Order: sequence, then C-alpha cells, then structure tokens
Amino acid sequence: MNKILPIGTILYLKEGTTKIMILNRGVTVTQDNQEVLFDYSAAIYPMGLNPEQLFYFNQEDIDKVVFEGYHDEEEERFVQLYQDWYLKQKEILPKGKTSR
Repeated sequence: MNKILPIGTILYLKEGTTKIMILNRGVTVTQDNQEVLFDYSAAIYPMGLNPEQLFYFNQEDIDKVVFEGYHDEEEERFVQLYQDWYLKQKEILPKGKTSR
C-alpha cells in the first residue's frame, strides 16, 4: 500500500473535475451483495458531508493531491496500526471497485 493519506486531504480523482476531501480510511461497504474494502471515503469540497454524495475510492483512483491533511505523532502511530490492520483485511475482503 502506498502512503495512507490523512483525513482532511483534498484531492482530485482520475477524470474528476470536483475537489473531494477524505473523511474516512479503510471503509467496508456492501457492493454487489458482497462486503468490500475501499481505501477511502470522501465528500465534495467545500460542502462537506452529505450522505447522498459520499465517494468511495482506492489509492489508485487518485489523480492529484491538492492539500494534505494534518498529521502529527498520533497520525504516524495510526498509520502503523492501520497498515497492519489493512494487510489482514485485504486477505479477507476483496477491494471495492469504483465506477467511472
């Protein structure tokens, strides 16, 4: 897995024209009647959370990072723990597929 981006990171997805902001990391959702794992969920920037407009995507769907969210020692520790968790989850859950 590439570097996990912090919450609050603002970016464009490939072929995207609207900025989005990362809200969550390591999100499991049901897709085609199966539990799948996405690297991130995000909302449109600057509007923020609208449950009707959540975006689920993976690291490889990112085109350009405009602003990287806040990080400190707690974030660094979280990333270490998250990477261990992620390795276990990807053995159990398939990765979700984004629609383009």
